[in-house]
Amino acid sequence: MSILVLQGPEATALKAAALAELSGAAAPEALGVARDARAWRLRGATRREGVAAWCDAQQLDHAWLPAGRRFAELKLLAMDMDSTLITIECIDEIGGFINKKDEIAAITAQAMRGEIDFPASLRRRVALLAGLDEDVLQDVYDEKLRLSPGAEHLITHCKQHGVKLLLVSGGFTFFTERLKERLGLDQTLSNVLEIVDGKLSGRVLGTIVDGDAKAAKFRQMAQRLGATREQTVAIGDGANDLKMMAEAGTSIAWRAKPVVRAKAACVLNYAGLDGVINLFE
Repeated sequence: MSILVLQGPEATALKAAALAELSGAAAPEALGVARDARAWRLRGATRREGVAAWCDAQQLDHAWLPAGRRFAELKLLAMDMDSTLITIECIDEIGGFINKKDEIAAITAQAMRGEIDFPASLRRRVALLAGLDEDVLQDVYDEKLRLSPGAEHLITHCKQHGVKLLLVSGGFTFFTERLKERLGLDQTLSNVLEIVDGKLSGRVLGTIVDGDAKAAKFRQMAQRLGATREQTVAIGDGANDLKMMAEAGTSIAWRAKPVVRAKAACVLNYAGLDGVINLFE
């Protein structure tokens, strides 16, 4: 049996009741408030037709989920960094310090939509940063980097239930390692920018972290934890997250590109990252 979850800042008891009538579900069950969003769980829904269009028109997130999946039974939650855990694309913001943000952002967008090869796109973008003072990385972290809404609440909830946290990124260790320490994450995987004499060389050291590398790291950590597929969650926004998301029992597209939304089990366009909590019983 599937359960229908409705949530978002615009969610109300009246809208939940209307959705219950539309879907043939029983009376909605109110869930806890996640930041500024509210949520309801609807059981026994018999009609899916029209639900997605209605929710989109109301600017509400909805998800069809298997009954009986409990947050407390999860063992691993993995997420992307840029435009997922945090609100920015770090490489675009780095480029902003040398008036190349738009040029780099255009390549980033193509890569996230899956239109161009990720490793090649990263090399192109990093090459544009050659000669930049390494202090700019700290400036981006201090001045531009912000956590996505609900991120800290989700992370705290994971820790309370013993769920291990993995941050995987096609971005850079400068940022993932600081976020790991700041948020108490368990493991990270990302790319290393080469720095020579205090300046970015325009090159990445070692093997580039792409979609395959993200998926491999996810599998490795899940196996080490003894986690079944159903005990894992992966959250992402771009095409290079799809292989990792395909490995997870619950895949969640966060403010994602259309190619990612189309393949994810759940989509969060309006609720915060802590809306993930409401997807489980």
